[in-house]
This record gives sequence, structure tokens and C-alpha cells, in this order.
Amino acid sequence: MDMGSDNMVMGGSMKPYLHFTGGDNLYFKSWLPSSKGAIAGACIALVALAILERWISAMRGAMVASWRRSAMTVTTAKYHATDLSTTSKEQTSIDVEELDVQSLPKRPGEKGALLPQRRSPRMIPPFIATHDIPRGAMYAAQALLAYALMLAVMSFQAAFIISIILGLGIGEVLFGRLGGHGQAHPVH
Repeated sequence: MDMGSDNMVMGGSMKPYLHFTGGDNLYFKSWLPSSKGAIAGACIALVALAILERWISAMRGAMVASWRRSAMTVTTAKYHATDLSTTSKEQTSIDVEELDVQSLPKRPGEKGALLPQRRSPRMIPPFIATHDIPRGAMYAAQALLAYALMLAVMSFQAAFIISIILGLGIGEVLFGRLGGHGQAHPVH
């Protein structure tokens, strides 16, 4: 089937260059904005979709920062609990002045070490289903919106592209400070 007959089956003719004319399909075969009012309505919907994408991004960033703090608190508490449980009563009751520095082993882990063995703290937060499953779902929703916006851009309809850029800018102004790009920023 050649491209000419494909375009007729789809209901519109796709122009492979930037244009402001109507008649381009947007997401569905039945959504074919051709009048100025229909194009304006599609542009408003695209602005809203772009703002929604920035909101999800900000909420995901804020939630990831909160979950990271929570996971590190749990990890640090477990680390310190393990650290304290490996210290024996004899080791904690030794007076520091009585220690002969020369008699201490040079490397940690040698037999007869007086100091407790420390594990290095965990660098990667543990898998916590109540954190990681919603994080994955939010990322999938954000990716879905990003691809939907990309499909609208691929129509080469300049009004759609301008609307998406405008919506992303408005969304970033409204919500960009909330996400903190995955980090918690304290308010001073």
C-alpha cells in the first residue's frame, strides 16, 4: 500500500513539515481537529496534559526524597543496632588509659581485637515494596504522558508543539520546586 492511500484511510493528510493548518489526527482516528475551535480545544488539552506530566514528575521527586530518608533511617537504625550488639561487655568496660596501643592488632578482624568490628553502612536503600511499587507506577505514568506528548509533537502541527512547550513551562513553574529533582531541599 503506498503512502497516498494510507493517508486517505487515516482520514487526514499528514504534512511532514511545521504547519498551522488543521486536519491532523491527534491520538485517535476520530480526533481530527480541523476547525480553529477544534484546534484551540486540542491545544488546551495538550497544555493540561503537559502540566499534568510536570505535576507527576514533581510528586514522584518529592516521594522519592521522602522514601529515601525513610529507608536510610531504617538502614541506619539497623546498622547501629548491629554495631552495638557486636560489642561485648568486657570491651565497653575497658578504660581507655589502660589500653596498650602496641598490643592492638594493626588490621581489623585479626584475632584478639578489642574494638568492635564495624560493617560499612549500606549505600543502596533496601527494596521496600510500599516505596518501590508506587515509584515504578508513577514513573510508568510519567513515561506514558511523555510519549503521548511526543506523539502530538510528531504531528508537526505547530500549535500543538507550542501548546506542549507552554504547558511544560507552566507546569515547571508551578511544580518544579516541589520535586527537588529527587533531593529534599530545606526551605530557609
